[in-house]
Amino acid sequence: MPGVLDATKRSDSLRKLAAGPLDVLVIGGGVTGAGAALDAASRGLRVGLVEARDLAAGTSSRSSKLVHGGLRYLEQRDFKLVKEALRERDLLVSKLAPHLVRPVPFLYPIYKKVLERPYVGAGLVIYDAMEGTKRPVPYHRHLTARGALRRAPALRPERLAGAMVYYDAQVDDARHTLTVARTAAAHGAIVVTRASAVDLLRSPGGLVGGTVGGPVGGTAEGGLRGARVTGARVRDEESGREFDVHATRVVVCAGVWSDLVHEVSGVKAGYHVRMSKGVHIVAPRAAIDADTGMIVRTDKSVLFFIPWGERWIVGTTDTDFSGDRTEPVATAEDVDYILANANRVLAKPLTRSDVLAVYAGLRPLVTESQTARDSDGAGKPTTKLSREHVVDLPLPGLVSIAGGKLTTYRLMARDVIDAAVADFPRAVPSSVTEQLPLLGADGLPAVRAAAGRIAEDYGVSAETVGHLITRYGALACEVLELVRADPSLGRPLAEGHPYLRAEVAYAVTHEGALHVEDVLGRRVRLLIESPDAGASAAAEVAAIMGRLLGWSRRKRAEETRRYQEFAATTAQALLPVPASPPAASPPAATPAKPESPAQPRSWLRSRVHGQPPAPAPGQEPTAPVPVPA
Repeated sequence: MPGVLDATKRSDSLRKLAAGPLDVLVIGGGVTGAGAALDAASRGLRVGLVEARDLAAGTSSRSSKLVHGGLRYLEQRDFKLVKEALRERDLLVSKLAPHLVRPVPFLYPIYKKVLERPYVGAGLVIYDAMEGTKRPVPYHRHLTARGALRRAPALRPERLAGAMVYYDAQVDDARHTLTVARTAAAHGAIVVTRASAVDLLRSPGGLVGGTVGGPVGGTAEGGLRGARVTGARVRDEESGREFDVHATRVVVCAGVWSDLVHEVSGVKAGYHVRMSKGVHIVAPRAAIDADTGMIVRTDKSVLFFIPWGERWIVGTTDTDFSGDRTEPVATAEDVDYILANANRVLAKPLTRSDVLAVYAGLRPLVTESQTARDSDGAGKPTTKLSREHVVDLPLPGLVSIAGGKLTTYRLMARDVIDAAVADFPRAVPSSVTEQLPLLGADGLPAVRAAAGRIAEDYGVSAETVGHLITRYGALACEVLELVRADPSLGRPLAEGHPYLRAEVAYAVTHEGALHVEDVLGRRVRLLIESPDAGASAAAEVAAIMGRLLGWSRRKRAEETRRYQEFAATTAQALLPVPASPPAASPPAATPAKPESPAQPRSWLRSRVHGQPPAPAPGQEPTAPVPVPA
């Protein structure tokens, strides 16, 4: 079946990768890597994608979940980025992924009527004009103070002079990335997770050395300049077996790992990446009385109140980060910063007891020189750095990309594949992804119209069918077929949540899930939606997965334990800070010893699945952090 990532048949995909040769090997399974695989595969190229952990395991599951032009980028006069992003937003809403990307209104409260309303109004006029007249979302409009309070009674009425309402869009970022990867597979791409590129292969002369996706490895002493990259040595992290994957081009979509790619390869790239940490909290819908999203100014940036089903996502922070790229964590200070800024505009303050969950992600922001990193953050603040992307060709046969934002992933993918095939041995067609709906989009109107009949046919509620359509689109009946075969899978996975046990089975047989974290963290979103981060559902998930993947009782217990330990670590930031009351200023970046580019392969490999790494030369030993497989 096209577009199926069946974890029970993963060994077949590994054999296909090893059999090669490929035209393009993509390293990295975030939204950029998945998009690059789709772009290349839909041009008729033979494509493979390897990801060291899971699809969307990093930044691509930890965003604000917004598909938007970006009002603050407009204020920074980054007009090109805003116009591109608005066009991509509209494509996703109307054609490419209407089942996943949906318009959402945002209310911008105004407190200085004479100064603020003309300023914000003019900005929104430009925002609407950049989008054009053929638009899937309404134009902005003005509200009086009374009108604003009708839409958002949660706002403090003091000094409120009115508001503006405009529209952007939101998406389940992890599900979107997964769907992009599945669409790539539907067009012939071989997609394998838990597979690390541990070395780059090159034309006669040897290996280019190191670890990728995770980072590329190697040393500057190897005489790499002029050596053509011809593939990668890949390590199956489930078995430990290594094999070579030969490819005409290797495309590295490493995100926040990009600098390590260049440093350990001995390449002086034309850009560097600064990591910016973004933290969000999740609160019950009842905690904030509003029927619209909201956006408010902070001292340094903006704060979003984003409707998320029966919950709110509130954030974000934007601070320099130099810690562990693999599992960035929120701090208590991050949570206090968000609460303090939110409570500046809320009549009923949010408290820590209102916070269900907290999550942190890293943005790969591109800088033009070494200055920002060498000056230890003394360059531009991360809120001022461009969200545009950069494509680099550091070695023949090797292309890398960094920067960008979720909304413009398709353009990033197009640009990096354009660069990869610019001197390809044969003619390669132009990108077609602008015309290529993601899996689940084709036939969506008919499936929505037939929702009542589908509910009757499968003996489930109309609410269940509606839930599945918003997550799988026209593929919703594939999940329901599992319920028909095994009615027990039609039961809810967790009380108070709409997810079905069938969605766990589907995650294994259609979406490549290999571990409990893959399901609870990214296939269903209990990690960020449940007060216990999904820990109480871990044993049930392990049981369903175990039956399909042949896990022993011991393996199921180990998977359950590892996820529960991981879930417990996410609650640490919600502990109270034993200090002064929270201030509404951004939390300072947490200093951390930078990772050494000369670390041996054994150190890099040990990072997988949360195993404590052996200390790199000159480093202090680190305590183990429980991160699930």
